[in-house]
Parts: sequence; C-alpha cells; structure tokens
Amino acid sequence: MPKRHALVSGHRGFIGAHLVGQLRDAGYRVTGVDLGYFDGCEWTTPPSPDTEWRRDVRALTPADLDGVDVVCHLAAISNDPMGDLDPGLTDAVNRGGTIHLARVAKAAGVKRFLFASSCSVYGKVDDDATEDAPLNPLSAYARSKIDAESQLLELADSSFSPVFLRNATAFGHSPMLRIDLVANNLLASAVACGSVRVLTDGSPWRPLVHCADIARAFVAIADAPRERTHAMALNIGADTMNFRVRDIAERVGALVPAAPLSFSDTATIDPRDYRVSFARFARLFPDFRLAYDLDRGLEELLGAFRRTGFTQADFDGPRFVRLRTLKARLTPASAS
Repeated sequence: MPKRHALVSGHRGFIGAHLVGQLRDAGYRVTGVDLGYFDGCEWTTPPSPDTEWRRDVRALTPADLDGVDVVCHLAAISNDPMGDLDPGLTDAVNRGGTIHLARVAKAAGVKRFLFASSCSVYGKVDDDATEDAPLNPLSAYARSKIDAESQLLELADSSFSPVFLRNATAFGHSPMLRIDLVANNLLASAVACGSVRVLTDGSPWRPLVHCADIARAFVAIADAPRERTHAMALNIGADTMNFRVRDIAERVGALVPAAPLSFSDTATIDPRDYRVSFARFARLFPDFRLAYDLDRGLEELLGAFRRTGFTQADFDGPRFVRLRTLKARLTPASAS
C-alpha cells in the first residue's frame, strides 16, 4: 500500500521541525516547502523531509500538489510582534498565502487542509474561550488568522476539508529554537543573563503547549476520519496548561534558583490576556494526551541550554529571535 503523502509548509520552523519527523514516523511521505527566511537559525539539525522545496507557497501550482493527501500549513509571519512589523506583508503571507495554497490544493484534489491558526484570535477575554467565543483580534497577526479561517471556510465542501488548529502559545525545545515565546524567553533569560525579568506585573493569562505536542495534534487530526473535524476550529492544548505569566516566571525561578525574579508595576505593551478551553479537542480525541506539561518542557529545554552553553550573546542576538532575523532580512542592505 503506498504511503500517504503530506505537504508541510514552513517545515523548517519551530513546529515544522517536529512535524516532519512525526509524519515520517507515522508512515507519511513528506514534502517540505519553506521560503528560507530563517536559514542559519538552526540550533540542531532538523529532520529532513523526503522532498524539500525552497519556494514561496504563493508560487505553488496545482501540478506541484498532485498526489498530496493532506496539507499541513504552518508557513506564516508567526507571532504578534512580527505581524505588526509590516501588517501588509503579514496579510499577504498569512491570509493571501494560505488562501492561494488552499485553492491550488483543492484544484489538485487534496482532501484535507490543516491550518495552523492561533489562540491569539481571542485577544482579551473574561471567561475561558471556547471555539465559539467572540473573536477579538488585537494584532495584525491575529486578524490575518481570522481572515484566513473565514476564507478557508468558504472553500469547504464534500471534496475539500479544512481544519483550523488554534494553537496555544508554543514553548519548548526544537531544532529550530525560538526564545521570543514567553516561557522560552524567561528560561533563556535566567540561563544567559542570570535573572528573570518580567516587564509587567505578570498578571496576564496565557495558554501554553509544547511545540512537539502541536505537531502530534496535526498528525492525530490528519489520521482521523474526515467527518470528525470537517470545517472545524479546534483549540490545541489542555485546560491544565493555562498560566499567568507570573506563574511561568516562578516555575523558571524554581528551576534556576540563582536567577532572581523581578516584576514591574508598569502596564504591559501587549494587551492580550486570555484563558482558553480545550474541551472540544479533548472530547473529539479522548486518547490524545500531551507529552509535555510545563515543568517537563522547561526541564528539557534547560538541559539543552546547559549542554550547548547558551550565552548572553545568543540571548541578545538575532539567531533565536524571529523578529530580529526578519527585520534584518526584510531591510534592504545599505550601500557600501
């Protein structure tokens, strides 16, 4: 029996580096497509897909997707601060790129389209946000995800089944390390700088999920019967993984006791503050369990930081902070 064929866009990203290996372990043949904005940002060597393209998804054609069974679409300007760097580019890539890829996938006969959305679409809420909660985008990134979901839904029919994975805030170890995510940033600061500085009072809520568990959710949904998730939004995470930023900082402080914690009384420049309900995903996938809680994920990442000798130069440099890398690569070089 021939292997099922998965195309992963953004396969050289923080989550994609896990997803490629997990799909191959699950028996898929994997094609990876990535524009290469973050080439040179590798921490360790990521798994290789069976076929690899260095291309913009907006340039793909139906012929490129011939024989693909499922698209796992991760490629994006991938968080709120980066999205606000250039809102027009964010819309062009996150919405425009998504819809182009979906249309060519549908034209090629691809049945399943799994879209990496975000819990950032909830913005600021008073109660635990379910998938049916009002959406409250507070950034260009969140708006682009909402717009992409809406337009993907218009493409859904009996032959084309999109699913929107609204991922909690990712954290943890990846071959394509990022330290611009709240839990990773606080731990990296403790290791490299000797202190854990929270620039607010730490009161905002964030749901967390390990990057490897997001990849596992993609595989689980790709393997599930189509009718279970057709044209559906799914919050990806677990109810036990909602934390205040202060809670995350305190967990980091317990792991690195030599790094003192400090909090500020000033208001956050990031207005997002949301708890999320993951009951729908738990109901539809009752056998799925997160492999990582916060403590295990932080402990694994701490071990990796110590093995590699993670330094303040690493913390301050552009390699592991996507916004810094993107700024450098989107800014035309000055004449010499």
